[in-house]
Amino acid sequence: MLAHLKHRLALSGAPFLALMASDAVTLLSMMVGMVAVPWWIVQHGGASHLAVYGIAMGSASVLAIPLVAPFGDRIPKRQLIATGLCVYAAEAVALAILATHEVYSLPLLILLEIIAVIAISAIIPAMATLAAELVPAEQLSSALGLQKSAQAAGRLLGPALSGVLLATFSIAIALWAHALLLGVSILLAARLPLTPRSAAHDGAALPRWWNDLKAGLRANLRIPLERNWTLVNFLSWIFSGPAFGMLVPVKVKSLGLSGAWLGACEAALSLGMLAGALGGANWLIARYGRYHTRIVAAASRGILLAVAGFTHQPVVLVVCFLLAGIGNSAEVLVGMTHRTLARPPAFRSRMASTGMMITQVASALGPALAGVALLHAPVDLVYGLFGILAALSALLLLRVTGFRDFMALDHHEVTNWYGKHYPEAFRDH
Repeated sequence: MLAHLKHRLALSGAPFLALMASDAVTLLSMMVGMVAVPWWIVQHGGASHLAVYGIAMGSASVLAIPLVAPFGDRIPKRQLIATGLCVYAAEAVALAILATHEVYSLPLLILLEIIAVIAISAIIPAMATLAAELVPAEQLSSALGLQKSAQAAGRLLGPALSGVLLATFSIAIALWAHALLLGVSILLAARLPLTPRSAAHDGAALPRWWNDLKAGLRANLRIPLERNWTLVNFLSWIFSGPAFGMLVPVKVKSLGLSGAWLGACEAALSLGMLAGALGGANWLIARYGRYHTRIVAAASRGILLAVAGFTHQPVVLVVCFLLAGIGNSAEVLVGMTHRTLARPPAFRSRMASTGMMITQVASALGPALAGVALLHAPVDLVYGLFGILAALSALLLLRVTGFRDFMALDHHEVTNWYGKHYPEAFRDH
């Protein structure tokens, strides 16, 4: 197995390995912050403050992702990633200073986190699409699997580290670790290859940005499969988002558990995602096919989140997140390769940013809905129902025309599939 892994790494090349390292440490740092900040909020402001925070972050992402991410097709991605990481690191230092001096202000915290959202909106799409520029198409599936593994490692270690720091030291120490790791990410990003700018780089910045945004939106809306797939993901994430996010610290606190258990839940989720990326997803695909794996994984994830909501046993809660992580990894990995390859290279960042924008709309609606629900029902019931509704929403993929046939295509057939079958989606008029 190790020999096979070494062979896959060798085929991916040194530039891609630099991307993997930067991506992993960035996710590691991000997850430390994503555990520490909600725990800080729930300790000082409770579920109501956490709901306001979730809505604000989702709303900020709705605007930031489509506004910033299109520059990934225009600006060299190394430059975009490095700049975003510097801004993110500065924001993390500000948070750590506030926590060190025990200054809790929800408006100020939200303002700082909006800055982080803008930075992340530049970093994540650029990292997600850079792999397609660094490896040949026939190696992309393997490379994306390796990248997901690196990301999952960061997602696994980040919550575990944050949970240990929260339980052993303080919120301030956890946030300083968050800032320090972002500093390491900056150093790693400097080793990324400098990919060329788009050939269509000439022209004023604002008109070019506006044209990029319209082009990404137009392409996603004009392709029925992409449009309907995105809609299903949108509905599912309205309920899955809070179940993976704001409801977790509320649930942990309702059980009288420490921040270490919050870290354990997030680490278990990441461990499951890592298991899926390292081979679990490929095993499911080989045994059941892409189509059935995608449907069952998404529905199972929702059911497991429902069980997590209803249980009062901490160990069961952690196990549910572990299994949900495997399902989430399989769900994402199965569709990500095909969608990335199907998009014309010049439109990958723009189309990805539009899809992320739709997801972030759901990320704003979900916490708002959960916050209102928590005013009228206990967290167990709200959490359980959100999981059930997430599972039912995921099953709507069964009704998306052409989805089964699309998932049956091999990597050679699916390359630029959107461009070949819907060329009008990529024209200006």
